[in-house]
Amino acid sequence: MKSEKKSEYKRPTWDEYFMKMASLVAERSTCLRHHVGAIIVKKKRVLTTGYNGAAKGVKDCFELGCLRDELEIESGTRHEICRAIHAEQNAIIQAGVHGINISGSTMYCTHTPCMICAKMIVNAGIKDVVSYHDYADEEARKFLKEAGINLMKVPKPDSTIDFKD
Repeated sequence: MKSEKKSEYKRPTWDEYFMKMASLVAERSTCLRHHVGAIIVKKKRVLTTGYNGAAKGVKDCFELGCLRDELEIESGTRHEICRAIHAEQNAIIQAGVHGINISGSTMYCTHTPCMICAKMIVNAGIKDVVSYHDYADEEARKFLKEAGINLMKVPKPDSTIDFKD
């Protein structure tokens, strides 16, 4: 029996694999402005996930509309006006709720963090943040650098899933 010709399949790198997962998590977002997903990984194992959306048990922006849009609040400012909890925050909260140690981990997030999330990342002991899109908060990126957090940019992952059936 002849063996089949090698396919053109390209196995994703670890960064591509985890970034694609973060992008998939973003599909659960209830934000009308940005769909953001985050996963926290340690030793190539996914520990937690998070997406931006309203707190448990309260109405989200799909139901109520976006107050930030109504008030014409610029992206990257006045985070306290938003009903959503950021993806990074939700991933860190999930670790706390489930007793998962995320110190020394890597966060893969579709967007770079805002300043509030950057502070949480630093104090949670996350050592690396990988993203493909810059959120409108340059000061947060400077803060992460000052805190010794490695911020790495990668290309946006391909939106297709490629596997053999």
